[in-house]
Amino acid sequence: MQTLKNHVTLIGNLGSNPEITNFDNGNKIARFKLATNKYTMKDKEAKVEWHRVFAWGNIAKFIENHAEKGKQLAIHGRLVNRTYLNKEGKRRKITEVEIKHVIGL
Repeated sequence: MQTLKNHVTLIGNLGSNPEITNFDNGNKIARFKLATNKYTMKDKEAKVEWHRVFAWGNIAKFIENHAEKGKQLAIHGRLVNRTYLNKEGKRRKITEVEIKHVIGL
């Protein structure tokens, strides 16, 4: 039997400064969008793809202290699918990357 793994590695640039949320228990979460470039043989220019990214704890602290709009990062983590209600009360599904390792480039 083959074991399936959920791993993703991306190298890209922050599209905005990270949004940091601090919790009463001292934990924090950092959320931001990461832009990566997609190249194909027929394209003369790269196309930008956007990824929703988040990190908890010490990784969130690192991002809070060292990451800013335009900064290049290499991240490794896993894909997370979640459902939420938007401002209008409609159910939305999104896929995000939960960071497990980060390197500032």
